[in-house]
Amino acid sequence: MSESSVDLVVSDARVVAERGTIRGGVACDDGRIVAIGSDACLPPADRVIDADGNFLLPGFVDPHVHLGRRDAGYPEQLEIDFETETRGAVHGGVTTLLNFVEQGDQYLPDWDDFVDVGERNSYVDFGHHAVMSHEHHIEEIPGLVDRGVTSFKMFFNMYKYHDIDIEPCEADRVHRVLSHVAEYPEAVGMFHCENAEIQREMERELRESGREDLQAWRESSPPVAEAMQIEHVGRLTRFSDANSYAVHVSSAEGADVVERYRREGVNLHGETLVTFLVNTADEDLGVWGKVSPPLRDERHQERLWEALRQGVIRHVGTDHIATSKEVREGGEGKYGNMWAAPPGIQPGVEFFLPMMVSEGYNRNRLSMERIVEVCATNNAKRFGLYPRKGVIAEGADADLVVVDPQATTVIDDDFFHTREPRWSSVHGRGVQGLPTHTIAGGEVVVECGDLHADPGRGSYLHRGPGGETA
Repeated sequence: MSESSVDLVVSDARVVAERGTIRGGVACDDGRIVAIGSDACLPPADRVIDADGNFLLPGFVDPHVHLGRRDAGYPEQLEIDFETETRGAVHGGVTTLLNFVEQGDQYLPDWDDFVDVGERNSYVDFGHHAVMSHEHHIEEIPGLVDRGVTSFKMFFNMYKYHDIDIEPCEADRVHRVLSHVAEYPEAVGMFHCENAEIQREMERELRESGREDLQAWRESSPPVAEAMQIEHVGRLTRFSDANSYAVHVSSAEGADVVERYRREGVNLHGETLVTFLVNTADEDLGVWGKVSPPLRDERHQERLWEALRQGVIRHVGTDHIATSKEVREGGEGKYGNMWAAPPGIQPGVEFFLPMMVSEGYNRNRLSMERIVEVCATNNAKRFGLYPRKGVIAEGADADLVVVDPQATTVIDDDFFHTREPRWSSVHGRGVQGLPTHTIAGGEVVVECGDLHADPGRGSYLHRGPGGETA
């Protein structure tokens, strides 16, 4: 082996690099990208992967994942989910994720455990968000920042009439959290935006009328319920001079509010979900389509794609929840009682990249460069992981995905590598655009569908002041 050899070269690719797409390849050594250029300019390598003219993308950064939910046997389920769900992530081309930590007790006494369980079981590098579900969590923000957490989520107004362990969150708590967030330039307040009073009243009317279909669930939380809460977040963000992030924007009206505040210079940022981009409530999904906020109709879906093209919405995630099919169906099957089934999103981390390529790039809704921006680069920037993550650039982590935009498959049980039994809102759908190789930290972890890594290879990403990703 020559002294100038590197560990790995990916050649003959359309490389979607930070400075534009080029024809050539990437050289990786010691887990980092060391060269980008034409094939002739790349150094010799211990191993060369021929991309066969396909795209080479940075690994996707999923900013919105729920592992080890309390209603699924927390905290024991966290250990299981870190193995099963990140296994699915690497098969789908997601090489970094940010997980929501949620518990009623204080976080700081258990923080080392949250980090350790991931590092023992995860296939991908990961960070944590902290959910401000109780008043006492607010006083922990400085300590959480010291431990590499710079993102703090609130369920603003929503779920206060539900029998769950989340204290009601109104404007006073939002202001207190954002006041802390404003003290740290890299910190961000995250918001689930639905109005509980509107939702409760609409649901009461629909249930009294005997409706329990997916369209009734859509009508129970109309676009105004989302838009009015985003409006409040925008005003409180401006008042606090902080950074805010509206998670899972689902409606045209919600996107319009984000756009207006961004034009006014307010640091309000919007995220949408791959589920909202590829599903509507008019499909025959039964309770598998019960997500919160709800799926809407095609008008809203096309507005979200437009908002991504225009830079109004700059982030896409999955809201991946490792919920079993039995829990989602509540023992009543796919077409059981809509009101009795638990809300949430679905296990989407594995179809994140394939669906964005299939429905975005192959249907001419987004360029591949824009897909990389909204699914990798912008997510890394917003949550303190850039320039280490989310880009193909010299010095960045060698997290790469070779994507064949013409490869096809059907999303069914065999497509997934996550928890069983498997289900999704896209079951039975054909998809065009699939990863052939996933490389994480310079290591080929998935090749042509075969896993070549062990759980526990992922590392915790300490973000913020003094952190390794700062």
